[in-house]
Amino acid sequence: MKLTRVDLNSWIIEIAEKRLLVDPWLVDPLVFGNAWFIELRHATPLAYTPETLPPIDLLLISQGQPDHCHRPTLERLDRQIPAVVSAAAAPVLRELGFLSVQVLDNFAEFRLGELVVTAVPGAEVQFQRENGYLLEDSDSGEKIYYEPHQARVLTLKQLAERGAIDVLLMPVVGLRLPLLGEVVNGPESALAMAKVLQPAAIVPTTLGEVRSSGLLGALFQPIGTVAEFEAGLRASGLTSRLLCPKPGETIELTFTHRQ
Repeated sequence: MKLTRVDLNSWIIEIAEKRLLVDPWLVDPLVFGNAWFIELRHATPLAYTPETLPPIDLLLISQGQPDHCHRPTLERLDRQIPAVVSAAAAPVLRELGFLSVQVLDNFAEFRLGELVVTAVPGAEVQFQRENGYLLEDSDSGEKIYYEPHQARVLTLKQLAERGAIDVLLMPVVGLRLPLLGEVVNGPESALAMAKVLQPAAIVPTTLGEVRSSGLLGALFQPIGTVAEFEAGLRASGLTSRLLCPKPGETIELTFTHRQ
């Protein structure tokens, strides 16, 4: 399998001979509501634009929020790319004219060749449960679990019962918002996830050089650092490797299928 970090929540994942584009934000700006509320911009140029992406077999959208389901980016993608999405993201893609939009509910599956995509209950955003995703190569048994915010302990235990996770793609540097508290995993929450799932490798997501402005953007409070998570991981006794690709970098991973 291969993972290419684009930036923030955006990834290109190659597994089961399929190439997936995950939560793409490739066009500036990213606005929540109105620019006066929150506006985000990349601090450095990205390795990809919508027009320079490699051929994509599947579009994977975890949430309906614009940092995962970014309309200006989606407007510039090929509408023939099939999409697997959360319920909150589906109206955006359908309105834009994507021809195949598959909504997955809790632990429902979508198959494309040897690739099996399973929706995993994720964070609750605006009173709606969003998605994480388990990606599995049904031939080799390799598995990636992507969770962009945070997941409940019960969900993680249910996931662990399905077999070993090779790659855990999750935030390790968190985000706290006034009145809402921790909305994205910080180091302690991420370590708790790792202890339940015990993956072979951990790849941090939700990292990036981003400039924020607007009323709420000024109130973002980061939680922890990658170094803090790494120290906790080593102290825990877990054998998981921590891999931190740079923006635009591709890492290739091979695993012996673990039972």
